[in-house]
Amino acid sequence: MLFDDRGRILIVEPTYKPGWGLPGGVIEEGESPLAACVRELREELGIAPVLGPLAGVDWIPPRSGRDDSNVFVFAGRIPDEMIPAIRLPADELSACQFVDRLRFRELMAPHIARRIEVCRRAHDAGRVAYLEFGCEVMPAPSDPR
Repeated sequence: MLFDDRGRILIVEPTYKPGWGLPGGVIEEGESPLAACVRELREELGIAPVLGPLAGVDWIPPRSGRDDSNVFVFAGRIPDEMIPAIRLPADELSACQFVDRLRFRELMAPHIARRIEVCRRAHDAGRVAYLEFGCEVMPAPSDPR
């Protein structure tokens, strides 16, 4: 979940499936989630964004012949001066753009849009969200004030 200096989120359009998503990919054997994030961002964007904390973990149930999985969402930033250096691998990504909250809801699958919303709220509140298929199942503690 990468933000530009105006707080918009970077989304990418894969060549191998329809729709838009966040940059990222699969963790390789022996690789940590953070190391996979750093590697995937370099491979997909050609840059090393400024990474921040973990914003959330989303469990995805088995579906359509796929095993269940865990999605780790790290927060990060791409300063305006780094944006021109973005280089997409033509065989994997056809486009990227920074979008606001309303626009990403229009472009993404509902469970991904829910994931981003929850993770962004958690990140803004300085906490980590736990989700199941894009729905937060352990909500933030109530404000004690």
